[in-house]
Amino acid sequence: MIRIRRAKDRGHADHGWLNAYHTFSFAGYYDPEHTGFRSLLVMNEDRVQPGHGFPTHGHEDMEIVTYVLEGALEHKDSMGNGSVLRPGEFQRMSAGTGVRHSEFNPSATELVHLYQIWLLPDCEGHEPSYEQRRIDPAETKNKLRLVASPDGSDGSFTIHQDARIFLATLGKDQTVVHALKPGRYGWLQVLHGAVMLNGQPLSTSDGAAISEETRLEIRSDAGAEVMLFDLP
Repeated sequence: MIRIRRAKDRGHADHGWLNAYHTFSFAGYYDPEHTGFRSLLVMNEDRVQPGHGFPTHGHEDMEIVTYVLEGALEHKDSMGNGSVLRPGEFQRMSAGTGVRHSEFNPSATELVHLYQIWLLPDCEGHEPSYEQRRIDPAETKNKLRLVASPDGSDGSFTIHQDARIFLATLGKDQTVVHALKPGRYGWLQVLHGAVMLNGQPLSTSDGAAISEETRLEIRSDAGAEVMLFDLP
């Protein structure tokens, strides 16, 4: 079964400096029909204006994954990490027992366009940790590249959850296939472009909850970038 979450139906908050779309209930947006999917709790698409950002704030017991599509995002945290995240780079922060961080657009002229994703951890009380990694575009070209996993396999970064995150960039008339094991679930997020998921059309910023499917065929006629979650 594939249940599509259209981009136009998401929650929306325009704060001037921040234009945010919420696939699932978040902050002031609440929809009892969309409070997450399995261990996937937050799927926010944010655009932050130049010179603005999220001031220092805290998190606990959450796996936070950030992916930048355009611009740059400056990160600082209470673990002593300080870095700038650019297009094609992923950041993973395990909040665990508690961490404080800030996220800021350091540019004076360009907005930053990003996805921030939260997953519930497998248990509470993990030691806070941080990773940042650039994904070579050649590794995602017309194939699903594993970028996050519970064991760090295939050069992925490690998350404290039995979930796997894949990234793929599809060219014209290209298809990728993923097998879901029995009892597993999927979520597909279209970052840009258009695809057919098992024959169902999805466009930029659409998402799809997947259950009781064993084979996922993702095809693009004109090109697309997608993120696929394999979830318990």
